[in-house]
Amino acid sequence: MANCNVDCDMLLMQIFQSCFAMDDVILYLDTHPCDQAALNYYHYVANMREQAVHAYEEYCGPLMSNHVMDENYWSWVNDPWPWEGVCG
Repeated sequence: MANCNVDCDMLLMQIFQSCFAMDDVILYLDTHPCDQAALNYYHYVANMREQAVHAYEEYCGPLMSNHVMDENYWSWVNDPWPWEGVCG
């Protein structure tokens, strides 16, 4: 399933970065729940993460076992794990 024309490492880095940003803004929102700019930023990075996860899973394979979409075959173990590298 892995497509070497797609930089899976770059997509994974985008996921990590957006998750970090989400965690950071969530901590801030826990103490500043009325900060509209922070809430807007949360939605921005949540969307960024969703897009990166979708792109990664489309081109590089599922990130979690509950994201396996093939109904006829357990494809979770077919491709290298994200930390094993995909194309090299």
